Amino acid sequence: MKVVAVFVAIVAVTLAAPGADQEATILRSEFDNIGVDGYKYAVETSNGIAQEEQGNLANPGTENEAIQVRGSYSYTGPDGVVYTVNYVADENGFQPSGAHLPVAPQ
Repeated sequence: MKVVAVFVAIVAVTLAAPGADQEATILRSEFDNIGVDGYKYAVETSNGIAQEEQGNLANPGTENEAIQVRGSYSYTGPDGVVYTVNYVADENGFQPSGAHLPVAPQ
């Protein structure tokens, strides 16, 4: 249910943005709720915004049970560059990566 709420919020913010985004249409929309085994979805709009995500329950029935989510989203920035963020969210938290994101020193 949280994923649906986040998705609705992203779509609402996208549609509320001024300019060409108000004229955006949905080019692709796929949803697959597999029930307790997981879910996946993908959305793409005419203004270059795309998002894909899939989630599943890892180690069900054990003390290490955790929800694992993998996904990505991309958009075209005001500078004309396409920005893409890939992410994993699991028992270790939200872990985004992208060429434009800073990387912590090691």
